[in-house]
Amino acid sequence: MSSISSYSIIHDLEDQLPSNYEKEREELPLKEIPGGYGLPFFGAIKDRWDFYYNQGRDGFFQARMTQYKSTVFRANGPPGPFMAKNPKVIVLLDAASFPILFDMTKVEKKNVFDGTYMPSTGFTGGYRVLSFLDPSEPKHKSLKGYFFSVLASKHENFIPVLRKSLTELFNTLESQLSSKKEANFNPISDTYSFEYVFNLFCGKSPKDTVLGSQGNTTVDTWLVPQVAPLITLGVPKFLQLVEDLLIHTFPIPSFLVKSKYNKIYQAFSSSATEVLDKAKDFGLEKEEACHNLIFLTCFNTYGGMKVLFPSLFKWIGQAGPTLHAQLVHEIRSMVKQEGGVTFAAIEKMALTKSVVYEVLRIEPPVPFQYGHAKEDLVIQSHDASFKVKKGEMMFGYQPFATKDPKVFDKPEKFVAYRFMGKGEENLKYVFWSNGRETEDPSVDNKQCAGRDLVVLMARVLLVEFFLRYDTFTCVAEQFLVGTRVIFKSLTKASKFHQLKSFE
Repeated sequence: MSSISSYSIIHDLEDQLPSNYEKEREELPLKEIPGGYGLPFFGAIKDRWDFYYNQGRDGFFQARMTQYKSTVFRANGPPGPFMAKNPKVIVLLDAASFPILFDMTKVEKKNVFDGTYMPSTGFTGGYRVLSFLDPSEPKHKSLKGYFFSVLASKHENFIPVLRKSLTELFNTLESQLSSKKEANFNPISDTYSFEYVFNLFCGKSPKDTVLGSQGNTTVDTWLVPQVAPLITLGVPKFLQLVEDLLIHTFPIPSFLVKSKYNKIYQAFSSSATEVLDKAKDFGLEKEEACHNLIFLTCFNTYGGMKVLFPSLFKWIGQAGPTLHAQLVHEIRSMVKQEGGVTFAAIEKMALTKSVVYEVLRIEPPVPFQYGHAKEDLVIQSHDASFKVKKGEMMFGYQPFATKDPKVFDKPEKFVAYRFMGKGEENLKYVFWSNGRETEDPSVDNKQCAGRDLVVLMARVLLVEFFLRYDTFTCVAEQFLVGTRVIFKSLTKASKFHQLKSFE
């Protein structure tokens, strides 16, 4: 089996560490923020068309960054009129300016979860759920504390429940690959990802509720109208105007999916009784707790898995059999050493951990972050300082910030061992969870309450996969907000390892 020793990997890391770019910043020149918003209404429409159609998402930011010779500039954020009351934003594209969005003393996060617009609370039972609350709001502390308590109570179930769902996922993947000679990973992953999160929080399969076997598709129907203003369906050019009018100009009304959401609510309220009973300890009514639990489970967690899991296989598949062999060696060695797939075993898998963080760096599942300035303040890029006025919205595009060439060597390249050894120091520039990976979620910030669970799920997915298979091939393509992955082949491990993986 081909593998690179840990000594060799860590030695090679010297080439991955950034130069000491964090200079003393008091000398940075104060400059006007370049860019602008164009004519009222029409400037925002132009920027919207550039963002979705003329230039595309990355092209939109790259073109303006090149034009203004700055990683900080003014532009109109999508979707613009008539959905957003005020589309004007200050764009942040580097690792120096981006973290201002996590400083709760300087930015307000009220109603900015989706950016310059907010979906109707009709999608969430009439409640502003936790994701839309600023930490200064009293309910924020209660709801986030409640979620921390719920997650802690489910800690021992994280791995065994996920392993059960992954067994079914892989069986289905193999079956489809055998019959069709290829397998579309996304719908299979979606089915068992939702099976996992529902089972974790509700203690039963969604199939045993009013949701039946179509649980994840019901949730998808509820999810899409909320995120539609930020995506394009990739329609032909002659249909772009129609698409723009339908999903970018006016909000999709919540009543269109009300029956679907009522079914979701019924399933959670009748199944998650143990979890919902905890709400009173945090001064919350069960109804509000249930709507928040649905959003945490279906939007934050399941929605994130829809993007992250295909992304993992895209990048690992492109890396090829050498990386696969290294992961196989590490994973099987540690599982054998620790006597099973345990927290201790997973924590010792340095390469597996690094691979997950590298995927979260190079293709973060949530690309946008937002915040309004609480006061007049000064933000800094690597090269200059800029004044931001109270109330102005800052809009960070994370895939550029986490591929900042002044922080990461070869930032556009997937480097599996980037965060091993001394490379772990650079985890402070991994921002996928709405905070630095080196800082912890708390009731006083907006960092994802389930951050550690998401990282664990990704690691367990790789552990189970490489206990069962030696290597694989796949093709990947852009799909809505993420990646579509088609498996072309799976090479099974020996019978011994297959048995060991599911003991």
